[in-house]
Amino acid sequence: MKKVLSIVALLLSSHLLAVELGKVPSTVILDGKNGSKLDGSAWKSSMLKGKVYILFYVDPDKRDVNNALADALKAKNFDRKKYTPVAVINLAASWLPNAILEAKLKEKQKKFPDTLYVKDKKKVLVKEWNLADDNSDILIFDKKGKVIYQKFGKVSDTEIPQVIALIQKHL
Repeated sequence: MKKVLSIVALLLSSHLLAVELGKVPSTVILDGKNGSKLDGSAWKSSMLKGKVYILFYVDPDKRDVNNALADALKAKNFDRKKYTPVAVINLAASWLPNAILEAKLKEKQKKFPDTLYVKDKKKVLVKEWNLADDNSDILIFDKKGKVIYQKFGKVSDTEIPQVIALIQKHL
């Protein structure tokens, strides 16, 4: 019994470390039935290098959880040659039909035109990177593609200046 529990613990711990601070996560591709960019083309996580990226992984039912952070980042008007926000929408986390969600994404694209919008139709990032499901998750990547920040849930008002300072430090 101890051996079985040890194996289960080892498997669980390796899965929990799918996205680690200071490391480049495994490459994930959203294409076809799994998802895509808003324009329908494939999205690869390996593109998250060369500049600072902030990735919002969002359950549509929790889409407003980190609006304060998104608004604060928009107000900073970071140089888009050095920084890009990415919003990956966990379509499988909502009971709303994808057609309605995609229309809402197009509205968001108007409000945040410099954000890259991506659809995850099968919870690929939940499974591959062990992101929190049914939530609003934040990951920040440095220029080498390493994760330098992660937050599962709401970024508090006191954390927002820290997030902005971290991004500025790595630009």
